Parts: sequence; C-alpha cells; structure tokens
Amino acid sequence: MKTSIELTLTPLQDDYQIHIKNFIKELRKSNFKVVENSLSTHIYGDYDQLTKFLIPLIKKNFQDQKNVVLQIKIFKGDRSNYSPSF
Repeated sequence: MKTSIELTLTPLQDDYQIHIKNFIKELRKSNFKVVENSLSTHIYGDYDQLTKFLIPLIKKNFQDQKNVVLQIKIFKGDRSNYSPSF
C-alpha cells in the first residue's frame, strides 16, 4: 500500500539544528522520495517498507537526544504529486 508520511522533528535543546539536519540526511540516504520544506519533511513509498525504515531511525534519535518531539502524519496513498487546485 502506498503511503505519504509527514515528519517534524523538534529537538528541545540548544543544538537542535544539527539533530534536524542529521535526521534529514538519514532520510535522504533512503531509496524513498523525500521532499523537504521549512516546517516538515515528507517521505513517500510503500507503507511496510517506510515504517520498517523509520522505526529504528526514530528510536536512534530518541536515544541520542535528551528531549525531543517527533510529529508524524501518515496519509494513505501517494500524495507526492499533489498540487493545489485553487
């Protein structure tokens, strides 16, 4: 099943930028389509493969940081070609 996932990593510490950059770099290393904007990162692919890839990456970030929030939105279907119609 195709899926679209929106991720917003929010480290709650002074050196937050490096953690966000490293998280995005790890996402980019995958074979999935990754699209970034100033507020979040979107990743597209097969649901089972995406979740299998993301779970250990999320765990690593949680272990490496003292305080961090990760907001996740999961959409059924591939929304990578979405364009507003208004």
